[in-house]
Amino acid sequence: MAVTIAMFVAFARGQYREEIVSLVTIAVIGVGLYFAPLPGTRPTDGLALAFAGFGHSALITICALMIMGRGLVVTGALDPFAAVLEKVFRINGQAGLLVALLLAFFLSMFVNDTPVMVLLIPIVVAIAAKGLMPSSKVLMPLNTAVLLGGMSTTIGTSTNILVVSIADDLGMAPIGVFQFTPLVIVAGAVALPYLWLVMPRMLRDNSAAPQTGARIFHTRLRGGDAVGASDRIPEGITFHTPVGAGHEHLHISGTHAAIEEAARALRGELAPVWIVERIRRQSKESGADIVAVEMTVTADSRLVGRTLASSGIADLYGVAVIGIHRPGLPVEAGEGNPVIREGDVLLAIGIDEDLGSFARSDGLLRLEGARELPRRSKALLAGAIMLGAIATASIGLPWFSGGAYAPIKLPIAISALAGAILMFVTGCVQFDRVGRALSAKVIVLIAASLAIGRVIDASGAAAWLGEALSLGLGYLPPALVLAAIMLFVTILTNFASNATAATIGTPIAFNIASQLGLPPEPLVLAVLFGCNLCYATPIAYQTNLLIMSEGGYDFRDYVRAGAPLAALMVMVLSVLLVLWYGL
Repeated sequence: MAVTIAMFVAFARGQYREEIVSLVTIAVIGVGLYFAPLPGTRPTDGLALAFAGFGHSALITICALMIMGRGLVVTGALDPFAAVLEKVFRINGQAGLLVALLLAFFLSMFVNDTPVMVLLIPIVVAIAAKGLMPSSKVLMPLNTAVLLGGMSTTIGTSTNILVVSIADDLGMAPIGVFQFTPLVIVAGAVALPYLWLVMPRMLRDNSAAPQTGARIFHTRLRGGDAVGASDRIPEGITFHTPVGAGHEHLHISGTHAAIEEAARALRGELAPVWIVERIRRQSKESGADIVAVEMTVTADSRLVGRTLASSGIADLYGVAVIGIHRPGLPVEAGEGNPVIREGDVLLAIGIDEDLGSFARSDGLLRLEGARELPRRSKALLAGAIMLGAIATASIGLPWFSGGAYAPIKLPIAISALAGAILMFVTGCVQFDRVGRALSAKVIVLIAASLAIGRVIDASGAAAWLGEALSLGLGYLPPALVLAAIMLFVTILTNFASNATAATIGTPIAFNIASQLGLPPEPLVLAVLFGCNLCYATPIAYQTNLLIMSEGGYDFRDYVRAGAPLAALMVMVLSVLLVLWYGL
């Protein structure tokens, strides 16, 4: 109990990084149990207990899901959802917010919360920059919808997997992927009006804050046909060439995202076809990603005074310049092939090694913010792999035994691992880039939490706390018992990590169930739900911190807008658990 409290205090204070606190916790458990072993165990058994979390199926499952989540992001499989969202916002702001909330809830049922928010934040910021709706009015409701959606399946968040795994270790029957989804959907329906109509009114309008505008790039669209395609031209694109038949090249300008979208919508290329095909072929042969990067032309660059056509960049380096940005002075209208000047920013695509050679040889300053271009040809494949992994764990593999249909359900650890392997084999995720999918902080934190959970149970601390709490809870009706457990875990998760709350709460709930003669599943689900009601403070979850700067929020915004909803969800979910399990 002392080690658990010390870890909780260290997380809450935030003085040390979570990885450091987690590793110190594991070390203290291993060393402590070596010199003071548990009754009936050898000193070395403590080391096995302390480090067992690194080989636990819960950690393996979470890592596999992270890899599949990266596959969805890098292939652009989630981009169609983002495009639909932006279109609806242009039609009506309130309708856009409603669609965004529903979309965020649905996506986070199957993809970890953080990648979903990473995808949605740039979209919301772009919407705010166009004056459609302030980002402060959208980001917090959207983040809360993501957290609610992640609560609805066992694979929605790593915390859910952690709670279910700890309960399974304690002897509880396995919980299916969608076993408690109906409860969360009903609770989400109760929360939706609050998120849509109430929470935005409780948040300050930050639209007056200066927005950092994206660079506007001028480019020539080759082979693009804009005739009759007004409905397919993305917002923010300016045509400097009269739109009509007979133009081989169209001079357009817009942000990087806008000109890429225009090229897709109008079926054109932003660079000569031969160099684009060469880059794609080289990427396929080498397995290296195609990267887009911005480079500033310096005073001693040989490109100064030349045009793109006369520079020979494609021939010399195998990279393609797809746009030019001129700070402070736009490229003149109609100047589709401008003379390059000092200070211009070139938007180039290619293999990273070739881009580096181009920058070094031609006196260019490579700017921050390089990004890999999505491998869109594999988007459907990545989506199919994710759906297959979920289906085999929830519905099962089609199988006939004795002439009857008897589907075989795979453990989520097996289906997730199989999905991650398929992501590698099919090239949706590059093996040498897997480190970008996995979070070292999450891995160490979960390993430490699993170790704490096992120590709490093996030492008898959970049983002792369960007995102590059951003395007071024994006089309460089941609904209040569930509410008390959920409220306790909710407070923990908002001031420490939700992994810590899951680790402490799950063994205690399991022991309280046995003390009071109640089925363990509803009490364990009360812990799971409480761990996900983590939107009343900015430190409760990493996505809360992700939106803090973009939304211009402070600590009071989270408390004012999030605490009432957390209290409402505790009441609603407690009643639903009582009704669902007939307590």
